[in-house]
Amino acid sequence: MRSLLLFPFLLTSATAADAVITYDEHIKPIFREHCLKCHGEDEQKADLNLANYTAVLKGGSGDKAVIAGRASQSLLFQSITAEDDAERMPPKKAAIPAPQIELIRQWIQGGLRESSASKSLVAERDTSFKPAATLNFDGPPPMPESLPAFTPPKLKRPLPVIAMAASPRAPLIAVAGHEHVRLLDATTQKELGALAFPEGQPNVIRFSLDGRVLMVAGGKPVQSGSVVLFDIKTGKRLTTLGDETDAVLAADLSPDQQLIALGGSGKVVKIYNTADGKLRHKLTKHTDWITALAFSPDGKKLASSDRAGGIHLWDATGGGILLSLAEHKAAVRALSWRSDSRMLASGGEDGLLIWWDAKDGWPAVTNTNAHPPVRSSGYYGKLPNGVLSASFGPNGELLTAGRDKQVRLWKADGGATKSFAIDAALPLQTSITFDGRGLLAGDESGAVRFWPAIK
Repeated sequence: MRSLLLFPFLLTSATAADAVITYDEHIKPIFREHCLKCHGEDEQKADLNLANYTAVLKGGSGDKAVIAGRASQSLLFQSITAEDDAERMPPKKAAIPAPQIELIRQWIQGGLRESSASKSLVAERDTSFKPAATLNFDGPPPMPESLPAFTPPKLKRPLPVIAMAASPRAPLIAVAGHEHVRLLDATTQKELGALAFPEGQPNVIRFSLDGRVLMVAGGKPVQSGSVVLFDIKTGKRLTTLGDETDAVLAADLSPDQQLIALGGSGKVVKIYNTADGKLRHKLTKHTDWITALAFSPDGKKLASSDRAGGIHLWDATGGGILLSLAEHKAAVRALSWRSDSRMLASGGEDGLLIWWDAKDGWPAVTNTNAHPPVRSSGYYGKLPNGVLSASFGPNGELLTAGRDKQVRLWKADGGATKSFAIDAALPLQTSITFDGRGLLAGDESGAVRFWPAIK
């Protein structure tokens, strides 16, 4: 929203700069100025009365006007921010000024307080991070030992880093290249070898939970798409799944390595058994291209997102839908589960970065402007504002990249701790090393950048 240029970018669902916005002090004067002629004590169009607090909470003939903690889902907020002049309220008048709209948004997000003595109607959410039980794996952390010889094709310029992943057990990074995947040592930052991917462009890279298997998904646009599993130590191709007529754009490997989920322009999520390659489920709720897929670390849920902003949670084994998460208004570019499976992070082209409570699908933390664009001199029009990547680390921290050319580290509760500027190129992918000590970003120039974690 335009009004966000007037406020700090670190806004959460509960507060903005720790201000407490109330109906009596802040909101009723706005309603009196713009709304009470049609929605006051004398006249209540659509049976909606905004002249007193109790009536506002009651709503009108169109159901509740405001939902505590969910401005984007509140009919009142939707009506005053509508893009179409014919739909926006108040009718046949100029839009409510942006600073006043922002106050209404903060009031709803903050829990619809009536007065400074009132309590928020939004239940407090526990966003604290409690590490899951440590899994014990046999043998040393898997690292490449005897990869097959491979000479990457020569290119006029490197492929942008459109996919990247960090091993959950070893100092190993996998980075997409043209028809191959580069393997880098996260400690020395040197290349250890490469895995051929003649199927085409690697659009998604994932490590298995034990770090022994690497999943690579992609293909050739409007021609073919598939998912390949590799043994990390030997580089051996373990299996190939899927036979798509377009490149695979989203994919993930379940924690127990028994399932592969994939999707793309077909708007359908397909789940395959890795053992026999058979299709197990087809999930058909999405209305646009599938942009991201992520199994929860406990293996119970599968999150999927699309180009229209839709996010759904599915039963990973049964295939039934559990929840639909409605908040994003543009393509969701990133999904990442916290290692305790309690929180799911989503980032989109609408600038939203959200920590979802996986239990009931509530946006526990909503940052409306996680990567705010900076208007350069002489630039007019709408600025690109989007979150392009989001990756949880082992300690509950989240690393994101955005169209503002910033890589940003967030605490488990959604507070920002550090930003890293990349002036030369747009960062596309982020990862955090297995021990939480290294922060990484891959950019459109093909470079992988390393920073030490800030304690």
